[in-house]
Amino acid sequence: MISIAALWISVLLIGGGFALDRVLSEAITRNFDAQLEYVLNAMIGSAEIGPDGEVRFNRPLGDQRFLEPYSGLYWQVSATGHEPFRSRSLWDRALRQGEAHEGQKLHVADSNEFDSEPLRILDREVRLPGAQTEWRFQVAASRAGLNDQIAVLRRTLVRSFAILGLGLIILAALQATYGLWPLRSLRRAVAAVGSGISSRIDAKLPDEVRPLVEELNELLAHNERQAEEARRHAGNLAHALKTPLTVLMNEAVANSPELAETVVRTTGDMRRQVDHHLARARAVGRRANAQARSEVWPSLKAVERAMGRMHRHVTVDLAGDQQAIVHVERQDLDEILGNLIENAAKYGQGRVFVTVSREVSNFTASKKVDYVEILIEDDGPGIPAAAREKMFERGARLDTGKPGTGLGLAIVRDVVGIYGGLITLEESEDLGGLMVRVKLPAA
Repeated sequence: MISIAALWISVLLIGGGFALDRVLSEAITRNFDAQLEYVLNAMIGSAEIGPDGEVRFNRPLGDQRFLEPYSGLYWQVSATGHEPFRSRSLWDRALRQGEAHEGQKLHVADSNEFDSEPLRILDREVRLPGAQTEWRFQVAASRAGLNDQIAVLRRTLVRSFAILGLGLIILAALQATYGLWPLRSLRRAVAAVGSGISSRIDAKLPDEVRPLVEELNELLAHNERQAEEARRHAGNLAHALKTPLTVLMNEAVANSPELAETVVRTTGDMRRQVDHHLARARAVGRRANAQARSEVWPSLKAVERAMGRMHRHVTVDLAGDQQAIVHVERQDLDEILGNLIENAAKYGQGRVFVTVSREVSNFTASKKVDYVEILIEDDGPGIPAAAREKMFERGARLDTGKPGTGLGLAIVRDVVGIYGGLITLEESEDLGGLMVRVKLPAA
């Protein structure tokens, strides 16, 4: 930032200094030429043709330098066939006449005709009254004074702009250093979090950096939640496998004749527990993807086709918003809808209604959010209100006559909760059976 600022300041000051030098140098030169033109006009105004046909002045020019040899200020009047009429300051020198000019316009030129004395010459062709030819009036001045003025001007500009540029660069450096200084505090705070000294970034920082700090703290909180979920998940899995392993150990030590049957039954329970925890772990891992987006309708159509092959007597009717998109990975959305619709088909009498809508809710208790609500209704016997919450426990079943493990609703609730959603069991007013209300964050 400092280098870019220094480069840009230098470019601007160099460009501005060059333009200002041109403007001021031209102004000084114009003023110098104006003084010489005044002298030239005074010469023309006082000139006349004498009886001998030569030009002469009827009054002397006022500048004393015209009388001092090599004073740096000269005049000359010349014409073809006539001796040049010169100022005394020229002494033994004469101004070069050069080529004739068109008309009687003023002509300005620089000349190096005198050694070590560059000149600024103004001349004009004039036809005097009574003259048969045009006379060239010339006034010349040494450029030494003009060059000195321009040199002083340029030295002043260079020094002033150098000081200005240095001051601006120092100011830019201080501004960048002071403006970015809070990032040093942020770096130290992040290092403190990494070394375990603190769990959050609590340094006081400017408003411009505060959103970054909030995002970092949210990321830290998210990582803590994931770590806590992983620890709880591992503990739950260990607890779920502890009892079956104890049963197997006891049967094996006792040489029970029912060992084979016990192993098959117990390992089946263990496998179901492992499947449940693996599904939950996959959902936690996929939830970390903030770009998770899934269209609800294609997932419902896929589940509907699967139900048509598995339960040919069941009719699944879909209705509602076909453009709804949720912040859930497609695999997890398929698992949620597949479990719920399969339960509705399994325990119902043959009719399942699925309705999709999008609304605004404050069920998160922190702020209002957009969500997609999915209602799954069946015409089965339903679930008593007192037993609905218990159905979300692992292994809970009301109808043990139908095949199943009792893990479906538990998995669904865990996956929905991982994505910040909500699931409730209610009674269907239209079909009389169970209605499952699922709310998922809208994408």
